[in-house]
Parts: sequence; C-alpha cells; structure tokens
Amino acid sequence: MAERFKERRERVLHAIEPGALVLFSAPVALRNNDVEHEYRQDSDFYYLTGFDEPESVLVLKSTAPHFVLFVRPRNPERETWDGPRAGIDGATRDFGADAAYPIDELHERLPDLLGSLPRLFYRVGAEPAADAQVHKALATLRRRARLGLEWPTSLVEPDVVLHEMRLKKDATELELMREAAAITAEAHIELMRTTRAGMYEYELEGLLRRTFRARGAERPAYSPIVGSGPNATILHHRRNDRRIEPGDLVLVDAGCEYGYYASDVTRTFPADKRFSPPQRDVYQVVLDSQLAAIEKTRVGGTLDEVHRAALEVIVDGLIALGLIDGPRDAAIADGRYKRFYMHRTSHWLGMDVHDVGRYFKDGAPRKLEAGMVLTVEPGIYVSADAEVDPRFRGIGVRIEDDVLVSPEGPVVISDAVPKTVDEVERACAG
Repeated sequence: MAERFKERRERVLHAIEPGALVLFSAPVALRNNDVEHEYRQDSDFYYLTGFDEPESVLVLKSTAPHFVLFVRPRNPERETWDGPRAGIDGATRDFGADAAYPIDELHERLPDLLGSLPRLFYRVGAEPAADAQVHKALATLRRRARLGLEWPTSLVEPDVVLHEMRLKKDATELELMREAAAITAEAHIELMRTTRAGMYEYELEGLLRRTFRARGAERPAYSPIVGSGPNATILHHRRNDRRIEPGDLVLVDAGCEYGYYASDVTRTFPADKRFSPPQRDVYQVVLDSQLAAIEKTRVGGTLDEVHRAALEVIVDGLIALGLIDGPRDAAIADGRYKRFYMHRTSHWLGMDVHDVGRYFKDGAPRKLEAGMVLTVEPGIYVSADAEVDPRFRGIGVRIEDDVLVSPEGPVVISDAVPKTVDEVERACAG
C-alpha cells in the first residue's frame, strides 16, 4: 500500500517543481464537551500519505527532504484513552516519510522547509488556524530576504495539481470503488427484500448501516436518504422518521465508503412489492432517461451532453403522462419541466461523494476522459399537492448509478443493484 502513496507523491513533486505543497489534516470536531464526532481524514491528505491521524501536517517539496510529516508524538497516557499513535518513528518507518517531527515544532521548522523555494502550493481560507501558521512562516521568510535568501513569492491553489490527479482513478482506486459498490448493492437488495408497509424509514436506515459495517465499510459515504411516499419527492430528506404506508414508493439514496472511496446509489421500489400503474409509468420514464444518459458517458463527451440526454427523455415522458405541455423544445427552453426535475444529472465520484475536479476548462464543459467516475441520477418528483392528475401526486422516483468512463464505453460499477421494473419487483418479492 505504501508504494501507491509514494507513486502519487512523486507525480505531485514533478508537477510542483520547484516548490512545496503544504496540507493540514482534517481538524477534530467536538460533538459536545469532550465527546468528538467520528474522525475522518482530509481526502487530499490521505490521498498522498495514507495517514489518518489528526493534528498532522504534510510538507511535500522539490528539495530534500521531499516528504516531511509533522505528527503527534507517542503518548502512553493519551493512547490509553484514544488509541495508538504512529508517532515520529512510525511516520518514517510505516508511512515512508523522509523526515518526521512533533506537531508542536511546526512553527519553528516550517520556515526552513519552505525557504529557497519560489512557489508554495497551499489552499488559503479552508482553516483559519492553518492559515495563521503558514502566514507566520512566510512572514519569517520575508524578514530573512534582506539576507539574500529566497522565499515563496508565488502562492498556488493546490487543486490545479492534486484534484486533477484525483479526478482520474487508477486500477487500485477502481478496485476500492467496485468493492464499495458491491457492499452498497448488498444493502439495497436487502432493503428491497425486507421492506414492508408498517416499518419506519429509520429501520431501513439501520439495515443499511448494519450491512455497510458488517461488510467492512468504514462508514456511509453520506447520510442515507430514506424517503417513503411524499418524502420521496424531497431531494435531501434526512429525518427518516415516517411510517411507510401501503401503496408507498420508497426512495433510498445510500452508499458506503470503503478504503476512503465512496459509492453513491439510489433506487426506488414499491413497499407493496409491486408498482401501481402510475408508479410504473413514472419509473419507466426515469429508467429510460438514465439509460440514455449512461450511453452518453463516453470519452470525449461532456456532462452537459449526459444531462441533455436524460432531460430530453424526462421531458418527453412528462408530456406523455400529461404532467406538462409540449412540445419538448419549448418545455426545455422555458423550464416548465423544473417543477418535476430540478437538479443536474451527474457529479464526480471518488474519495468524496461529490468528488473534486473541475467541471469546466477554458470556459467550456470539460471533455470526459478514461478513468473518470461520475454518477448518473435523473429523477421525477411530483409533490403531494401538485396541480396534476391525482394519480401521480406524491410519486418520487430517482435512479442513480456509478459509471466509469472507459475507452470501451461506459461501465456501470453499481450494476449489481436491480433496476428494471421486473428486476426490482423480483427483488422485493425475495
């Protein structure tokens, strides 16, 4: 595993030369008093180090020592409470640091580490405490300039290097994402099989979380959304507290995180094991739109083209169902469809569920490249009080998959989750 992180650091070193990159670990967040929220390392920091302890700083620079870590030193008393630490020796022995120092020495050592380098890659504004440390180091170097010493006079956003690297996944990353998708598929199938009217949304959430952890996932990649009946028309419904009623559709948007990589899958299924005719009609429109969008997920395409493919099928379906007036081009131009489909179709996926990487280049939608992974997630949401045919009120459907852009065409990583009407009904029937 250490080799994977070393190879990434070497690519970054080549990109930033001559210069230095400084990254701070994610801060610890208190829930209350001395109780902390679950800790999750900053994705950029973990991507380059594999180190998941808080109170750590990475300095990666084009002059030796190239890979420097500042970490918490070993402390038997604190480790009794909080668990073992790598410490200074572990940072070099187990994580490959060329040099490692106690975190308390950052303020005195950082100026020397950054000296004689013209560029500093650092994200300003993310954490005020981190900004203060970096600004203090730069101020110290400015004062030394009168002695003829060089110092970073160019401050560069690290995203231009690091996030572009993260956007295209290598074989190891894709293996982790496939495992995350496999665990997520098992959880969704289990819900389809066990859900019935009378259960509460939070019971389904509990089943999701149990399956994730039982299969070795560290955590959900995001707070699971379980929306039944009218709650399925709320895009980010998170209370998950409604009792599921007979005749409801259940929309579940949930994915796990495995090895720091996310899955993001949405399925919609009937609590009564079979779709009603109006539910089936809406569902089929969303499924057809998703399949059309996935077909556009190819090298050289754009996310705008993916979205347009989904949108055209959705709008045609809304017109056919009598939910909006046509024709298609007019409905798209004036946005009348947005009452029922109000979000975009895709986002990047990787270490973060809404992963990093620019969506535009040179002012235009960027071209899709092999190794990118994105979601494809169209939906139709008819609120319970919508002024439409009553048969369609309260129906919310979203279908979401994780799709890899490959030279051979789109690869649906999450294809193990039932999706066609017949597949979903069979899964619900057990």
